[in-house]
Amino acid sequence: MTIKSARKDSGRRPVKPDFTRRTQRKPQPGARERGIYTVRLGQIRDVLSEVLKWKHPADAVLSAWFRANKALGGRDRNEVAEAVFDVLRHLRRYRQYAESGTGPALERLAILGLASVVGKDTIAGQLSNEEKDWLLRMDTIDPASLAPEIRGSLPDWLYEYMSQLDEPESLVAALNTKAPLDLRVNPFKTDRDNVLAELRASSVADFDPQPTPYSPWGIRLNGKPAIQRWALFENGSLEVQDEGSQLLALLVGPRRTDMVIDFCAGAGGKTLLLGALMRSAGRLYAFDVSAARLAKAKPRIARSGLSNVTPIAISNENDARVKRLAGKADKVLVDAPCTGVGTLRRNPDLKWRQSPASVQELTELQARILNSAARCVAPGGRLVYSTCSVLPQENEQQIDAFLASHPEFSLLNAQEVLGDRCPDLGMTSSYLKLRPDVHGTDGFFAAVLERSK
Repeated sequence: MTIKSARKDSGRRPVKPDFTRRTQRKPQPGARERGIYTVRLGQIRDVLSEVLKWKHPADAVLSAWFRANKALGGRDRNEVAEAVFDVLRHLRRYRQYAESGTGPALERLAILGLASVVGKDTIAGQLSNEEKDWLLRMDTIDPASLAPEIRGSLPDWLYEYMSQLDEPESLVAALNTKAPLDLRVNPFKTDRDNVLAELRASSVADFDPQPTPYSPWGIRLNGKPAIQRWALFENGSLEVQDEGSQLLALLVGPRRTDMVIDFCAGAGGKTLLLGALMRSAGRLYAFDVSAARLAKAKPRIARSGLSNVTPIAISNENDARVKRLAGKADKVLVDAPCTGVGTLRRNPDLKWRQSPASVQELTELQARILNSAARCVAPGGRLVYSTCSVLPQENEQQIDAFLASHPEFSLLNAQEVLGDRCPDLGMTSSYLKLRPDVHGTDGFFAAVLERSK
């Protein structure tokens, strides 16, 4: 399995679902008389019918549907998107609820999702008496009376994996909530205090911008404004990046004179922060198997003002261009392809699109990538391995196996590497292990390895 195919399995492959044949750009005649939320339920059903085929990532399906329905306003789009993602977060529980109703199950899923977003009283006028009675009955069910895998809306295999973790109920509950929007300032152009002051003096103040507790560059918003239109975004002063991902740059610790490799660069979010910390000096290579993803990184690199980044599309983890850098890199970051279950707040469809077979395939790929990246590390150099997963199979077990076969590497304590640049994260091991219920970030793992001199 290649890196490219792993991206497909993890639900991140860009796709273009086609809604043009069955979705009209404007509401049907009589829609105004039937009530806006009758129309909204139909819109949610339309999107869910495509999403629940599990052929494409949910965000790609929504993007395609919005393009086919350009007449919709911002509020309309927000309600459709939030309802669809609410259904995906709670799908197993909602499906159990839907078994007790009448009519199409998809309709009842749409009702539950929209009621969660706008309130059951708001949509009651658009429901039949039977539907209203059913919705009221569902509202009286105590989730604590349900089996934990149903209450947490997890497939059996993922519940089994997560039940082995510390405080699994708390973790699952947090993964089933909406994530805030984390931004990162570009330290090559500005600093957080200046950006915060500017945001608080603008209409963005309505989203309560606050500094993130751990990353020195992070800003957290309560809501999701259209940041692509902001001058700070257009001039490269701001990027979207979860706080946990920002901390990776501190673990890598790049210096101005270093040669650094971002081995799975994707669209370049982590690359940009590494380059900024290097003050656009040294050499920074951004590897990825997808030329399309690297192409998306190029305008971001241009906005950032960096000149030390070289994007390189490789065919696989054993590409000849990788081998030519054997033993030469001071720092190597491997943000490996993974199940992404640490990002379920943002990508709830991933738990339904993954399987034990995909976990097995991904762990095999991660091992190959880690072995290949390790060859690039110079004596005395640093290798940082990370995933946006909370599963030990992709994390601790992966590092244990690597260290057993690579005695020239040793594990450093991540909290000690962070030092006073980051408040104490309460780590009880040498690994960086972040959780939404503990740290307010996505689920994240990182290990810092050092090659002997």
